[in-house]
Amino acid sequence: MPRELAVSNDQVLAFETDCHLFKDCGFHAPSVWSFVFDPIFTIGSFEFNKAMLLVLLSTVLVVGFFWTAFARPKVVPGKFQLLAEVLYDFVRRGIAREVIGKKAEPYVPLLVSLFFFIWMMNLWAIIPFAQFPATSIFAYPVGLALIVWVTYMTLTFKTNGFVGGLRNLCVPSGLPKGIYVILTPLEFLSNVIVRPFTLAVRLFANMFAGHLLLLVFIIGTWYTLGTVVGTAYSVTSMFLTILLTAFEIFIQALQAYVFTVLTATYISQALEEAH
Repeated sequence: MPRELAVSNDQVLAFETDCHLFKDCGFHAPSVWSFVFDPIFTIGSFEFNKAMLLVLLSTVLVVGFFWTAFARPKVVPGKFQLLAEVLYDFVRRGIAREVIGKKAEPYVPLLVSLFFFIWMMNLWAIIPFAQFPATSIFAYPVGLALIVWVTYMTLTFKTNGFVGGLRNLCVPSGLPKGIYVILTPLEFLSNVIVRPFTLAVRLFANMFAGHLLLLVFIIGTWYTLGTVVGTAYSVTSMFLTILLTAFEIFIQALQAYVFTVLTATYISQALEEAH
């Protein structure tokens, strides 16, 4: 195993707390270690780490929030129920109905769950003591993309049958027949294979890159602190950290929105009858 893979985020951070520009140590830039954590507990070969804990907490918080808000719904909602209704209606009207149309209602719970679950997992990046977006671990975006892909494929063939489903996926209507020789395999590759991959990579890459950027300036703030000149660098680095954090808040919500809109788009296409 390479040396940088043999250490965890916790171990390197412990080293960084005693390392400064004018001490006899080098700047330890964020790398693979930033996404590796010591296990919180181990059961046999199963290790439960920080990323898993954040995903579990995200699930509990999202489910708990809506469960509590709608457990005893009132005709005249209180503030908590009203907030939940506004958030739910944002996805229902702004994404589901806008993209899917009249057939959207059965798929609203899925879209609401995806949006707020992804958003919560992203938000951990800026929450003190957590400071890590769970979606920067590739397995989690892949798992979410697989849920979307299975839903997309199931609805496509359920709506159109096997032959109609293949036509829906691979044979756009209204084009010259000769072009289908080239277009059909490209459409199959795009709709069946590339779509779930890009859906996962888009979410992962944005959260991965955002976490690395924040780490560079956070570590830089501490590393350069110490002398008059170093403190000037440290203040500048801290200022950039604050700006990037504000930008990251926007990106976190945007990526949850994009993932949900694309899911609604795939569902809409699956519900279209093949011509």
